[in-house]
Amino acid sequence: MADMQQVPESITEIVPNFHVLSLPMVTRFRGITEREVMLFEGPDGWAEFSPFTEYEAVESSRWLGAALEFAGLLPGVARPGATKAGPSGSAAQSGAAQSVAVNATLPACATSEVEPIMAHYGPVGTVKAKVAEYGIDSLPADLERLREFRRLFPTTTLRLDANAGYTLTEALVACAEFAAFDLQYFEQPVTAVEEMAKLREQLADQGLPVVLAADESIRKADDPLRVAELGAAEVVIVKVQPLGGIAAARAVLEACGLPAVVSSALESSVGLAAGAQLAATLPRTPRSRELLGEHPACGLGTGRLLAQDVVGPELSLNPVDGQIPVTRIVPDPQRLERLAVDPGRFDWWSTRLQETWSALRASLLSSGS
Repeated sequence: MADMQQVPESITEIVPNFHVLSLPMVTRFRGITEREVMLFEGPDGWAEFSPFTEYEAVESSRWLGAALEFAGLLPGVARPGATKAGPSGSAAQSGAAQSVAVNATLPACATSEVEPIMAHYGPVGTVKAKVAEYGIDSLPADLERLREFRRLFPTTTLRLDANAGYTLTEALVACAEFAAFDLQYFEQPVTAVEEMAKLREQLADQGLPVVLAADESIRKADDPLRVAELGAAEVVIVKVQPLGGIAAARAVLEACGLPAVVSSALESSVGLAAGAQLAATLPRTPRSRELLGEHPACGLGTGRLLAQDVVGPELSLNPVDGQIPVTRIVPDPQRLERLAVDPGRFDWWSTRLQETWSALRASLLSSGS
């Protein structure tokens, strides 16, 4: 059991100071036009806590654990050699890759927006397009948008993400249409692990060359091994905050034994830095090389979806030639002030932080972490 003295009841004993920011976005994404994030600093540097506002305390507790781990503040957990950032906000991990490839993200948007949205990213080799915003009803618009994308980018590697937007029957219909776009993989078309497994069987029966990737099935399932055991996917998508931190994400990958892609939870550059650190150390296997190539593009290019970040453009983790650096980010003090939420939202996040900490604390004490 964890030492009670190391796990105080009040989060303010661990995180006495924090900032809550509202970051405007260049386009609506995941139903929002502004992304709220909390930032705080620890002995290892700055970290981000940014579960989406609809998440309850128990689910959000994994996100808080990830932030505390990255800052070097997680009680009772040994700090494995941190990488500190200097005043410029940059620092490289010794012995690790200095940068990682990223994909661009194309949200569900009007066909006319495809070209200007993609222009935000500059040259990239891989793009993930969101589909099924309104389930199968979105299919005509999705197909029109993807045809426009392929007209503009005929050779770019393409991934799709449905965020579990289909039923099993609908997913098979959609896959039959999407197969024509030469996909690298199709991420989470249905919700349940069992449905994913059935869909893979049906795709094989119909000879449809669509590789399935699991996202929500990995980050929310109590037993991530089920995805591998049931053959529900050939690729897993891992996100540092939802999984509880870099160490937890690595444990999931080791348990699953499947090729992996690190993705973002729509974070600021502070949060993206944790993802880049994980992506730089992903294992390479013959199967991962076959499906994803030698240097899999991770889904950490979402900083381009933010109209404002916590640092200026020269220091933000926005893709340059399809790459982002492996680094720590130090927020710009002026931006911490200028992008701060109003007092009412700050109080809401303060309450949420304590409620989430209470859920995480209970887990720490019961597990002895």
